[in-house]
Parts: sequence; structure tokens; C-alpha cells
Amino acid sequence: MLRLVDPLLFVLLSATHDELARQVQFLRAENRMLRARLPGRVRLTEPERRRLVRVGSALGLALREIISIVKYETFRRWMRAMKSRKGAPKRKAGPGRPRKAEDLRELVARLATENRGWGYSRLVGELIKLGFNDISRTCIRNILKEHGLEPAPKRCEPTWSEFLKIHAQTLWACDFFTRPVVTLRGWRLCTVLFFMHIRTRRVIVSQPTLHPTHEWSQQQALVFVEDARQQGFNPPTILLKDGDGKFGPGFGDTLREYGCAPKRLPVHSPNLNAFAERWVRSVRRECLDHFVAFGERHLGYLLQQYVEHYHQERPHQGLDNRLLPRDPRKPSARSGPPPSRAEPSSPEFPPIVCRQRLGGVLKHYCREVA
Repeated sequence: MLRLVDPLLFVLLSATHDELARQVQFLRAENRMLRARLPGRVRLTEPERRRLVRVGSALGLALREIISIVKYETFRRWMRAMKSRKGAPKRKAGPGRPRKAEDLRELVARLATENRGWGYSRLVGELIKLGFNDISRTCIRNILKEHGLEPAPKRCEPTWSEFLKIHAQTLWACDFFTRPVVTLRGWRLCTVLFFMHIRTRRVIVSQPTLHPTHEWSQQQALVFVEDARQQGFNPPTILLKDGDGKFGPGFGDTLREYGCAPKRLPVHSPNLNAFAERWVRSVRRECLDHFVAFGERHLGYLLQQYVEHYHQERPHQGLDNRLLPRDPRKPSARSGPPPSRAEPSSPEFPPIVCRQRLGGVLKHYCREVA
């Protein structure tokens, strides 16, 4: 059993957020088809095969570990057949209407791909606006079918990554995590609540507590709103949270008073809160796992040092290995120009030095300021 599970766990743990979103989209499409046919034998129609190939081809080799509706070799055969069909020679023009120009056909496919909610009529209207007056809904349908694109109701299913991109400016996520600390009464479990801004990846961490009551959670909601305002963020409008009982009813009521709607995520859905889950993994592996915390204040100091390192000194893979933007109102560091390459022996550049926090557990390298 472990031999079957371990590859799947490795794929999920090593995948980036965008890869996980594409995997979830593929699994949703696959499971929907399975549920419609079980317990009988699964036989997919040609449109379903095209849809499965379109969604699954973006996963690459990771698909080998998660596909279950058919064998991976069968899926590869479908993909090769559809590629060869697209590259097949076009039929010669015969009686009837002449074939539309290739640039127009590519434009139709592009508009349908970039705007998945547009139906045939909407595409016709956009093309007429661009000066293509001799195209009909039937022609649009045939072009989309040739490119393996389904009609709008099936083509416009939103993905989780698209939802995050749309709401990233005012979207936050929060979660609890616990850490054992040493007290005068022995080992106690300390609780930490943190909030993460999805677009900038910046976090606001509460003070750890040994008594995570509903009143404490409600107070942290007030602290979160005030800290977000002081740091220059736009007023939060959506906050993703799980169904943890430590939040309590007052937590959501307080956020609603300030115009922020808490959205409760389904149970057993860690991928929907992937940014927060990944931050917990980072703070544990890079900082907390190296220390024994003596009480709440000591744990709070460790978290404060890590958050400063996380915000100011640590490159982030999700932002093309750039630093977080210092101003939340500015664009993400992903869109900035790449840093200039400096030769180590070049005299016009200062030498590289190592800066440390927490006794060398947290390190980063920078140019020595003259």
C-alpha cells in the first residue's frame, strides 16, 4: 500500500500552487465522468476525451501518478492522436463556402481560450467589432470543435487559481498552528493565529497564547484589521478560513463589521488554503524546529524574527525567487526587472557578506554597504 501512496504524496508535496490547481481541475473532470458511469465500464465519448486531454496535458509527468480513469499509456495515445489530427492536411476546397483564413481561425481559438465564458454569439459580436463581418455562429462552432474547444457552459468552469488572481488584491487567508512550549507546569501547547495577504504573501502573526478562547480569536480579528490598515493594505474584503472551532461566532461578526466576509472552506481541503498551509511548513522547517521554546514570550520572539526575515530578506519561489514588495500598494516583485548580474571580483561592487538571525539559524547574503 505504501508503494502506491508514496509517489502521490511526493507529487503533491513537491508541486507548486499552480501545478496543484491544474491537478485538482483534472481530477474534478475525471471524477465527474467516473461518477456518471460507475459501477459499469467506463467508456468516454470523443468530446470527453478531448476535454480530458486538454486539462491533463498541462500536468506533464505528474499525471502518471494521479490518473485513474484510464492507463497513462492510453491517455498518451489519445494525446498523440489529437495532435496528429490537428496537424493533418486540410481538405481541398470544393463546392460550397470557401474555408476561412487561418489567421481568422487562430483568432477565434484565441478569443475562446482567453475568454472561456464567451458563447458563440458573443464571439461573433467581438469579431464584427474587429471588422470580420462574414462569420456566423455555425462557423464559430466548427472552428472551436476543430481546435478541441467546448461550448461556453463547459468551457467556462472557473479554476481556483483564477479565483485567487481575481480577488488577490483584497483576499486574505488565515489559519491556526500549534507549538509545544516549556512552562513551569511542564510542556504546554501554544496556539498561533496568522493572516496572509494572497497577492503580496505578507503575513500578520498574532501573539501566541496558551488559552485560545473565542474572546481571544475575536480580539485577534480586531488586531488584524488594524494592522492591515497601518501597513498600507487595501481594506480586506474576503478572508479564507477553515471550520476550526477556536474561531467562534464573534470572529466572523467582528470582520463583517469592517466589511470583510469570512469564507469557510470545505472540510479536508488543504489545497484551497495552500498559501497558508505552505507558510506553516516554512516557519516550522526553517525556524521553529531548531528551537525549544520556553513560554509564550520566547515563541513570540522566534516568530517575530522569522517574520522580519521572511518579509525583508528571504527570496520566494512563488515570486520568481524575488523578495517580497516592501509596499503592499506596489505591484508584486514578480513583475519587477531582474536584478543585475554582478561579478564577485568586480571592483565596483562591494563584497558579499552574510547576515544572521537567531544565532545563525536564519541567514541571508547581501552586498556590504560602504
